Amino acid sequence: MLGLAFLQRGENTEGIKELERALDLGRAANENSDSVELIWQEFAKGKYREWELESTKRLWNLQTLKEACEFALEEKLFLDTCPMEGFSDEATIAHSAQLELLRKVFTKAAEDDTTTEVPDYLRCSITFDIFRDPVITPSGVTYERAVILDHLRRGKNFDPITRKPLYESELIPNLAIKAAVQAFLDKHGWAYKTD
Repeated sequence: MLGLAFLQRGENTEGIKELERALDLGRAANENSDSVELIWQEFAKGKYREWELESTKRLWNLQTLKEACEFALEEKLFLDTCPMEGFSDEATIAHSAQLELLRKVFTKAAEDDTTTEVPDYLRCSITFDIFRDPVITPSGVTYERAVILDHLRRGKNFDPITRKPLYESELIPNLAIKAAVQAFLDKHGWAYKTD
């Protein structure tokens, strides 16, 4: 509740910190997956809002810098072509090449803020959502913990993909995928969007 209060007051950093703490506590206590899911949803919304604000600032700064660089190149072209009238074609060609390189640099700089697809290996095979708490089965398939537990608790004691027998006690946290998901989310905050 404290995390939500911070978020409602516009204190994203504190709200996210409190929601992350609640999420860790809920998972450690093997809390009802519905309450952990609700905490995750609010955490993801907060992280997405944080990314959105930071991304807007970054893109604004990039655009401003790009415009300043383009203006400087235009000025340089003007200064280069005024005194030497015979070399204007070479200067124009060099100018065009510099502008193209500048555009490529700024496009590359904006890539992390560009929405793309989340890689398949970071998504649950059942829900196709990005992993939050991945677990691996003895057959090597990774699922979202809450989803596979729900499947097993419905009396379906088999792996949904391989159809091999599967029991709750055989599920192991997939820490490598969890770390990969976190690294992806740290770099691509847009992936927190849940709707």
